[in-house]
Parts: sequence; C-alpha cells; structure tokens
Amino acid sequence: MYKVFVNDKPLFLTNEIKKETDFKFFLLESADIKQLIINFFQNKIQKAYLYHPDEKEIMKTLKAKIPVSKAGGGLVYNKNGEVLFIFRNGKWDLPKGGTEKGEEIEDTAIREVEEETGVNKLTITDKLQKTYHVFKRNGVYKLKVTHWFEMHTKFEGTPKGQIEEGIEKVAWLNPEQVTEALKNSYENIKLLFQEEKVQARVQRTDAGK
Repeated sequence: MYKVFVNDKPLFLTNEIKKETDFKFFLLESADIKQLIINFFQNKIQKAYLYHPDEKEIMKTLKAKIPVSKAGGGLVYNKNGEVLFIFRNGKWDLPKGGTEKGEEIEDTAIREVEEETGVNKLTITDKLQKTYHVFKRNGVYKLKVTHWFEMHTKFEGTPKGQIEEGIEKVAWLNPEQVTEALKNSYENIKLLFQEEKVQARVQRTDAGK
C-alpha cells in the first residue's frame, strides 16, 4: 500500500477493500482524481482510500494525472548521533530538493543537504523509503516523490540555513528533541522516523546519552 499525503492528509493507494468509517473510499475506475485532490485541499476530505487490485496501477494513474516532481533528501547524523533538521514555514523539516537534469538522485540528496544547511563531508550510508506528497504551486498540483537517504557527516562547523529557500533555522537535534520536533512537522517526515532501522538508531543514541 502506498501512502500519499495531500495537503498533509493521507490518501492510501490500496488493493484491499475497506469498509468506510472515518474515511472516504473510491474505486480507481470511477474516481475523478483531480477533483479528489481538490477536495483534500478544500478540507472536504481528511482521509481517503483509492482502490484497485493492482496498487502499482493506482500509482501509475496518479502520476499520469498529476505532474511528478522528483526530489532527494537526507536524514543526516553527526558523530554524536544527532539528526540535522531545518525550520521553514513554521515547521520542522529535513533538507531536500528537486533533482537537476542528468543528476543521479544520490547526488541530488547530497547537494540539497549542503545547499540548504551548509553541512558537507557527507557520506550516504543507507537508502530509506520514498515519500509521496501532493503540493500546489502557481495554481498547479504536483506529486513530489522524494528519495530519502541516511547520511553521516564529519562536519564540525556551524550549520547555516539557505535564506533564499526560506530556511529560518538549522539545528542538530538529539532523540528527545527529535520527538518534540516531530510534533510540529509534516506527516511524510514522521513516516521516515517510523521506519524500524531509523527508530533503532535513534533509540541507541538515546540509550547512550
């Protein structure tokens, strides 16, 4: 099952029939996907399931209906096991950004972390999950597919937020601070920290304090 966040609310792409309770249920064959997206943004829908026997077919259809924006981002740890966060638009987030023409997605992720935070000496140590969210820019809805990577850095300087990207603050957060920051973050960022290997790493860091 895919989980796509639309206006930070969940749209599940599923191959299982669900009985409606606190959500809307739609069949791919009959759903007006663009109207469904609009309804999310107008707060008429808080949670929905989009059904087809083949989940990949739902994602393929969604990508055909809405332009796709490919991005790369980093969940970055320093030598103390702290995680690199940025603060932008009133929420805590992780550094990420769109890929450039001909650029490998790993290179995108490293470049965006460096540009948005000033942190360098980065090494990718693991590939994490992809996250999906729909955003609206200049009146156009787009599906952002972000490829996330675990990174480590030997950087010891002071991080500096990229002002032109609206980044107000960059901070290294310990496990307790991460938990607090996630209360004021985006659902797709919270999803990353629900991954078992990320949870295990954060818990190990917390135990070593």
